[in-house]
Amino acid sequence: MSEALPVVLVEDDPDMRAATAQTLELAGYQPRVFAAAAAALAALDANFPGVVVSDIRMPRLSGLQLFERIRALDPDLPVILVTGHGDVELAVSALKHGAYDFISKPFASDRLVEAVHRALEKRTLVLENRRLRAATTGGADDITFLGDAPAMRRLRATIRQIADADVDVLVEGETGSGKEVVAEHLHRWSRRAARPFVALNCGGLPESVIESELFGHEAGAFTGAQKRRVGRIEHSDGGTLFLDEIESMPPSLQVKLLRVLETRRVAPLGTNEDRAVDLRVVAAAKVDLSDPAARGDFRSDLYYRLNVVTLRVPPLRERREDVLLLFGFFLRRASQRFGRPQPDLTAAARTHLETHDWPGNVRELLHFAERYALGLEDQAPPASEGVAEAEGGLTERVDRFEADLIRATLRESGGDVRTTIEKLRLPRKTFYDKLKRHGITRAAFEAGDAG
Repeated sequence: MSEALPVVLVEDDPDMRAATAQTLELAGYQPRVFAAAAAALAALDANFPGVVVSDIRMPRLSGLQLFERIRALDPDLPVILVTGHGDVELAVSALKHGAYDFISKPFASDRLVEAVHRALEKRTLVLENRRLRAATTGGADDITFLGDAPAMRRLRATIRQIADADVDVLVEGETGSGKEVVAEHLHRWSRRAARPFVALNCGGLPESVIESELFGHEAGAFTGAQKRRVGRIEHSDGGTLFLDEIESMPPSLQVKLLRVLETRRVAPLGTNEDRAVDLRVVAAAKVDLSDPAARGDFRSDLYYRLNVVTLRVPPLRERREDVLLLFGFFLRRASQRFGRPQPDLTAAARTHLETHDWPGNVRELLHFAERYALGLEDQAPPASEGVAEAEGGLTERVDRFEADLIRATLRESGGDVRTTIEKLRLPRKTFYDKLKRHGITRAAFEAGDAG
């Protein structure tokens, strides 16, 4: 069971404090209770994984003052203010400056739990994205894990949840979707991170070679074996063994691998001596091994032994909302690598990014971005499409797209701010700042006006 997320509760009234803490605890959260704002502030930092619920009217340091200090500490830490009838205007003003929500006394328990639930979802996402931004300074493949698509958020959360569990994992996904990146993160986020990550493509080696590569051999085990070779299984002792395209493994080796998985012992070629190995096996397949027809001659007992946990990497066409983000990163990195100015994104290129099915997944998108950076992709929309080239550079075009998206979302939401910012995944203050910058009047959409 995952650990309950923390909620800092600041309330000077002891009865109200006890009742609210009980509500949060019954809802599955971990209340951290404080009678004064100063003590609560001392318990917070920019990496706090939860949210803050605070009464407004308190002696010495008020809830509004606490909110201001939290905003200076971390503007993305959600603060929910609890108000009396006379404090509503103050709370609304705080919302405009970045407070997450406010609840008026007396309030129903469900109203509090709902607000906390949404705030925690936002906080979890913010912290995850910070970790991902930090990860982009590493290898280029780390970018595969960027994105806000629900399937990617679930995948990242699952990997973090099982990273330290010593279970074998089966990763399924199409070619180019990032299966090895999943395996690398399972290793990197686990207690095995300091030990080797050893990868072997089972489909990239002939049967005569793969057995020696996997199990190793002693000197004289066969013609040409002049010295002892440590196999990939033994080399990954204490770490992680990644077997890509496991469905391509020859049947004769599948039996031997099954024995290694069951006994955690390996016998190199040319010896009958079993050697203990401590390893986690992550196997990847581009076919659905649960389907006997797709499995072919892959042993069912090996499949069930590997299938302790199965992770599915979504193809890019199922996470279209991430395509522009990924492309932007790839394009920036490619332009820097090639020493060229980053080209503007044309209407034709945007249409291609948004409508193409990307059968080669992230790998195909990466290569498209590299060609685009080199000027090898047609950057002008075909005349037959009737697409007029927008005036201005990339910044002006992005601004127009942003304004149009905000207007469309307001129209769909009937002008409701909460619904709109949830759909756009924006903090309230950022939302209001953008309305002001683009000259958009929210009230114009309340009756379904065009704005």
